[in-house]
Amino acid sequence: MFRFMKRSRNIIVSLNIPADEYLRVYSGVARTVVTHSIDGRSVRFPANILQPFVTREGIRGRFCIFFTEEGKFDRIERV
Repeated sequence: MFRFMKRSRNIIVSLNIPADEYLRVYSGVARTVVTHSIDGRSVRFPANILQPFVTREGIRGRFCIFFTEEGKFDRIERV
């Protein structure tokens, strides 16, 4: 008999993206961010979800990305 573990519906990432690098999103060159979560998993997500957190210096901090039960993006919060 198989036991299914419920997958975590959030992931935490630490980001340090300089402003000039994030500007590539606006020019259409970059559409995704590829990084690692704090627990070592490889993570890829749409760069545009970071828009609310862009400052003159870029994007810096730790963020929690939440997903629905179906695995779709739900929201992102600074932690």
